[in-house]
Amino acid sequence: MSSDEKPAAAPRSLAEALRGRDDTSLAALLRSRPDLITPVPSDLTQLATRAGTRASVVRALERLDRFALQTAEALAVAGDPATYGELLGLVAGDARDPEVTAALPGALAALREQALVWGADDRLRLVRTARELLAPSAQHPSPTGLGPSVQEATAGMSPGRIQEIVATAGLPSTHDSVSAVGALTSLFTDRKRMAGLLAGAPAESLEVLERLVWGPPYGQVTHDPAVRLRWLLDRGLLLPTAPGTVVLPREVALHLRAGRAHRAPEPVPPAVGAAAGHRPQVVDATAAGQAYTALATVEELLQDWDEGGPAVLRAGGLSIRDLKRTAVALDLPEPVAAFWVELAYAAGLLASDGEADERYAATPAYDDWLERPPAERWARLAEAWLAATRTSGLVGGRDAKERALSTLGPGLDRSAAPEVRHRVLVLLAGLPEGAAPDTEAVLARLSWERPLRGPQTAQGEDDLRTRLARWTLAEAELLGVTGRGALSAHGRALLGTPADRAPKDASPTPQGPGDKLPVHHRAGAAGPEPLSTTGRARAAATAARLLAPLLPEPLDHVLLQADLTAVAPGPLKRPLAAVLGVLADVESKGGATVYRFTPASVRRALDAGRTASDLHAFLAAHARTPVPQPLAYLIDDVARRHGRLRVGAASAYVRCDDDTLLNEILADKRATALRLRRLAPTVLAAQADPATLLEGLRAMGFAPAAESAEGDVLITRADAHRTPPRTPPEPVPDGPPVPDATLLSAAIRAIRAGDLASTAPLKPADTTAPLAPGELPRTSPAETLATVQAAVLTGEALWIGYVNAEGAASQRVIAPVRVEGGFVTAYDHTADEVRTYPLHRITGVAELAGD
Repeated sequence: MSSDEKPAAAPRSLAEALRGRDDTSLAALLRSRPDLITPVPSDLTQLATRAGTRASVVRALERLDRFALQTAEALAVAGDPATYGELLGLVAGDARDPEVTAALPGALAALREQALVWGADDRLRLVRTARELLAPSAQHPSPTGLGPSVQEATAGMSPGRIQEIVATAGLPSTHDSVSAVGALTSLFTDRKRMAGLLAGAPAESLEVLERLVWGPPYGQVTHDPAVRLRWLLDRGLLLPTAPGTVVLPREVALHLRAGRAHRAPEPVPPAVGAAAGHRPQVVDATAAGQAYTALATVEELLQDWDEGGPAVLRAGGLSIRDLKRTAVALDLPEPVAAFWVELAYAAGLLASDGEADERYAATPAYDDWLERPPAERWARLAEAWLAATRTSGLVGGRDAKERALSTLGPGLDRSAAPEVRHRVLVLLAGLPEGAAPDTEAVLARLSWERPLRGPQTAQGEDDLRTRLARWTLAEAELLGVTGRGALSAHGRALLGTPADRAPKDASPTPQGPGDKLPVHHRAGAAGPEPLSTTGRARAAATAARLLAPLLPEPLDHVLLQADLTAVAPGPLKRPLAAVLGVLADVESKGGATVYRFTPASVRRALDAGRTASDLHAFLAAHARTPVPQPLAYLIDDVARRHGRLRVGAASAYVRCDDDTLLNEILADKRATALRLRRLAPTVLAAQADPATLLEGLRAMGFAPAAESAEGDVLITRADAHRTPPRTPPEPVPDGPPVPDATLLSAAIRAIRAGDLASTAPLKPADTTAPLAPGELPRTSPAETLATVQAAVLTGEALWIGYVNAEGAASQRVIAPVRVEGGFVTAYDHTADEVRTYPLHRITGVAELAGD
């Protein structure tokens, strides 16, 4: 540095510290704390003010990892300002743990990047709001377990009592309380003298200190303290804070802790080890099997609701009874059934129909989904799962108002869910291929990365992030993202590549003394950024491509057996599965599905418009074995009786050419509820509606057919009930969205321009007296025109007040290019583009004074 150059002055405020940053560093700050640009601040002073608000600071602290948070907590109990050496002593202790020493620069850089700490290494300052949140007080103890300093604890103590403590501690008396407190503080912070003082302490007194040293630092004493307590009180090693309450001063506790603010600094994240290992091929095959089961389960669920699903509760969601019925239909436990229902809802495959009698049903998107290849259908589900904030694990619990949380009901959104799922998969991806993680290690790592998110309850229950992580591991296995606990190849592809991620700014550059960034910069300690919207689509497509070869090929045949069953040795092609699902009942599922033919199932196929010859031809075409004689007889027997009875609408009637059959019905006691009576030899009338009459006769073992008013047989194909087009539920964002590069660039330009206008000396057009920073200039139209024309010639920048056509006033920094026709064309530094402004809308103009 030449003799003419002056060293950069140390910043006196956070605003000045931000003013010294370059655009890359500001972009990193705004990306990590997007709430700071909602809306865009007018200048850096406003940005600094917003960065110090309680809500913003709390949000920033919640996103720190454990060691960065411990560093901030250490600064909160250090002096203000503190030196790097003082901070290192509080974090690493007298022994100067090498791991802590190596990790501290990275943690400090992360705090600086997020504007929680500012200043050079010789004057480190924690943002005031963060200090208030983390420093110890009588209302909230410090997370470090430290109490107030000697100066804070003696603030209300009488001068005489302070002098007594000083004298008993072996210090010379002073003329005032301030110097007395300073002498006592000096004693407690001097390792050698403090060791000598404690060497003469009774063993019982030292035991008292040991109980308080790691917190909480407060204790209760009686009106007449015991000898062991009196010895400590007389020397200021315990100080009274309220009647019957004493506190261990911070300086004493730090001496007993060998200078450490924390019992156990955690500079290194816990390692995620493997609990078991499998061959990658086994993992992928297992996961693919689970993926196919997932598709079959969702399809079975929506087929069950094809003609209209359960009713929507008045408060929203499924009733407990409907969830139980769905779980029985899917042969799954209720929590698992709730997961599949919520997943189908998140994927946009089901919704409420919006009718007066509101029910859940499949959406038109479900039909499109069915037409896609299996791997693409799975990718759609996996993509929806990763992004969903609705959390099925909460079903059955209660909200803050003690209302029950139901499937598809309100109150299930948890904004942290997508981040936790992403982090869990990233941790699994960090293990060797085929390795299943140790669950507790995963939970410990997540707790280290976000220690302030979701504190544990007083009952010791797991915090929300821990529960989300456990649910993620279970759901990933159900969905086929993992196999045998290990991440599959197609599951790994869901995480995408660096090109699929949201663009991230480069690491901030050093900004003066002490702003050195270590190689292991910690700003990304929680892992890579989540995928962008297009990145998620590309990652899902890649996952589908990897999964496709692992899924079984659909079959076009079944094996018929003499016991009236058919065995599907694998997944069936959709047309075959659809017809067989009507003609037979599913008896068991698994690697092979077993269907059973019954009179009711055959009648169901006949009701759907099939004839006996159609059914014989269908079975012959799709059976690898001959059609068994019992099955052929069953079809012919049901077809022969099908439709002999006709039920139509009068109230309802039964018509049959065989009056003997009608006599048999009338004689049957089970027909009493139908209240039948004969109108003619071949006609019976009933006081029940046609549907009830049909079901009643079928329950009696007959095979009636419905007929129209013209006497034609009604074919009762099951009409698929669909909702109107619906969009999937939008995930609840976890705070403001991270701004993209375009928005960041525009915001930084606007902040820089506003800061230039608010901090540079301004010369009004009509006087030599400068304006105060931020004061809006006022000039006449003639003065405005003259000043703008002069700026065109000199190329100087101007600060203008401008009112647009809607009446909104703003301040802008412009460089005029030309003036003509009542308009000025200028380069607008705020918008970073050339614009044209009507002169009559400029309320005032001022020149930006040079250096």
